[in-house]
Amino acid sequence: MDIAKVAKLSGLPASTLRFYEEKGLISSVGRQGLRRVFNANILDQLALIALGRAAGFSLDEIARMIGSKGKPNIDRELLANKADELDRTIKKLIGMRDGLRHAAACSAPSHMECPKFRRLLGLAADGAWSK
Repeated sequence: MDIAKVAKLSGLPASTLRFYEEKGLISSVGRQGLRRVFNANILDQLALIALGRAAGFSLDEIARMIGSKGKPNIDRELLANKADELDRTIKKLIGMRDGLRHAAACSAPSHMECPKFRRLLGLAADGAWSK
């Protein structure tokens, strides 16, 4: 399958496919004129890359999971660690969401007079949401 067809089917620009190839995430099997040609399983590889990116893995981490021959060799400990990291992120986001909802409906004359809002300010000042 040539790069134009892969780009069309995957929704990724050809420049991204070339970048992924440069990073070792995918590999072409040859050329058809000036165009790169890929195996039929390239769409599965691109889906795995998209899943990894959506989960927050770096391209280097994804490259290690894909392996040099394009066959997944996924580190289960790395997956468990990422799941734990996502749990921590979700917890922070839930706290932020709940705080914003409270601030939107708070009956205090000023947000600065609301104890819950002041607690949120303190957490923000301490960097609780940027860690």
